[in-house]
Parts: sequence; structure tokens; C-alpha cells
Amino acid sequence: MTLQLWGRPSSARTQKVMLALSELNLTYEFIKASATMGPQGSVSRGKTPYGIVNTTEYLEKNPNGTIPTISDEGFILWESNAIVQYLGMKYNPKLFYDANIETFASASRWMMWENNQLIPPMHDLAKHLYRLPENKRDEDVVRKSKEKLFLEFKKVEVQLSKTRFISGDQWCMGDIPMTIRCHRWNILAKPFADFPNLLRYYRQLSARPSFNTISAPELHTAG
Repeated sequence: MTLQLWGRPSSARTQKVMLALSELNLTYEFIKASATMGPQGSVSRGKTPYGIVNTTEYLEKNPNGTIPTISDEGFILWESNAIVQYLGMKYNPKLFYDANIETFASASRWMMWENNQLIPPMHDLAKHLYRLPENKRDEDVVRKSKEKLFLEFKKVEVQLSKTRFISGDQWCMGDIPMTIRCHRWNILAKPFADFPNLLRYYRQLSARPSFNTISAPELHTAG
């Protein structure tokens, strides 16, 4: 049975799963689903969403009506970080966390941190730079979002002064969310002059074959 992924290509949370599947060389069926965006952009600009997420069939899989969701041989799972961890545990623990509980814990910590500290301001930044109609964009939100991201990425810069990757000197699953955040921040703000370690890290991440899965700028600015 082919693994199925429900999500939106321009969703950062869906992109985490796309990167994980690419790293694992797994084939899958991608079912476009979203309440907030469609192939031409955001519903905030009058565009039509992919839909599916509000159907009874989908809500039986994911009662939140959110993306992404996967079905792997009938096992249903939602929440992007949980999906990434599950895929790594099942298909390649050595690659995803060196089959080591401490590496798993460290990577999980950074995945949770990204979810809490980077997603909200980066979402606001993309929304007010691209996704909202121009008359609804707020320059103050853009400024505050950039300031917040600058402070948060300083923490990553310090970590990367100690290790090659986010949780050590080898790539692991914790680098999956950071791949998206570094790439998206580069597209939205061109920040790397102040972050030499982050620039070196971004170059390492973007050299991985899986990066091509999420590299297109429109996947990060679609609106």
C-alpha cells in the first residue's frame, strides 16, 4: 500500500514531511488539501482552497481539519513533527537520529523550539509581505516579525558555533524544520550577513538532494 500524504506544497509543516520522505527515498501519493490556500494562492485574496480538510472522510482521519496527515499501511498520523519522528523511527533510525536516544531528544527539542519560536513570526512575515492584499499589509508587523526572527536566529547562530548541524556534527531529523526556516528566512529577509555560522549551515542544508523538494521560492511566498 502506497504511503499517502495530505497537505499543501507551500505549507511549511507539509514541507517537513516532504523533506523527510525525500531523505528516506520513499515514494508516496500526494493529495493536495488545505482550507487556507489553493493552487493560485491564499483565500485572503479571493483564491479557492484545495479543500478536502473539511470533509467527513478527512475529519475521521484528522479531527482538527489541519495538514499534514499521512496514512502508512493504514496507520494514520497527523502533526508534522510527530510524522517526521515516526518516519525516521520506522524507516531509518540511523540517519534520522543516529539510533541514539540522546540525539533523538536533542533533535526533538529543536523541532519543538522551531514550532514555538520561529513559525509564528515567520508566518506573519510571509503573510504581510506576500499573502495578504496590499491594502491589508502592515509594515509594523513586518518590522516586529523581522526583529523577533533576528533574536531567535541568534540562538541558532550560537548553537552552530559549537556544532556543524543543529544537534551535533551529523545531519539528523532536527535539521529538517531548520532547512525550511533558513530557506524561507533567506527568501523573505536576506539575513545572512549577520550570521556566518547560519550561512555555512544553510549552504550545507541546501546542498542535500532533498532540498530540491522545497527549494522553489514560490513555495514560500505563495499568496
